[in-house]
Amino acid sequence: MSGFHDAARNGLSQDELEAVLREVGALRYHNRHPYHHRMTAGELSKGELQAWALNRYCYQAVIPRKDAAILARAEDPAFRAEWRKRIEDHDGGDGWNGGIARWLHLATSLGLDAELVKSQRLALPATRFAVGAYLSFCSQRSLLEAVASSLTELFSPVIINERVPAMLAKYDYVTADTLSYFTLRPEQAARDSDFALAYVRRHADTPERQQQVIDALVFKCDILWAMLDALQHAYGEGGANIPPGAFRPDPS
Repeated sequence: MSGFHDAARNGLSQDELEAVLREVGALRYHNRHPYHHRMTAGELSKGELQAWALNRYCYQAVIPRKDAAILARAEDPAFRAEWRKRIEDHDGGDGWNGGIARWLHLATSLGLDAELVKSQRLALPATRFAVGAYLSFCSQRSLLEAVASSLTELFSPVIINERVPAMLAKYDYVTADTLSYFTLRPEQAARDSDFALAYVRRHADTPERQQQVIDALVFKCDILWAMLDALQHAYGEGGANIPPGAFRPDPS
């Protein structure tokens, strides 16, 4: 929590709290990570992109589960009506025509087997630990903290706008169809983050609660950063540090 551990010590106005939250994203969101920079520079091998897609699937798959955990603890019907849109976005109408299915399409378009990706069994241990920590956080911490952790969506349009055009320009095997997952995400993220930010501004009404929401966003940024750390460590330098049982790209 370095740099933000006592940001709300004297209490913040709603605008001041929002400014701190946006500063967290500006400094700690994973568009600043070297793996992302290598991706947008066209420096990743196809195997590294496959590893990213396979591991990120674990995160995509847990999103509706963490949102369901949040829903189960919300007493306000209006809150539930708004929050359940997130589950519908990712699961779709039948479980396999929403965002998770579109991410699976991204992975298979990069040459991965769908059932292998869905099994998650070749994901990095650090990925599974990070995703599990996020689900536990949203299940066990306060509703306010769980909502605040979702505020990384404030910054997702930034990384999408950096990532998509760069990938289309730098990797000749990546097409607009490959990246179709990202078509709807900026609009969905803006809707969701507007709601979550308004909720946090309204309900973080004491210095203690304000610090909790700041820490929750720092935690979520750390989760996303740690997932890229794991990819960089395992698959950088020619895959010299891939752990036993994890995905190994085809050397050809």
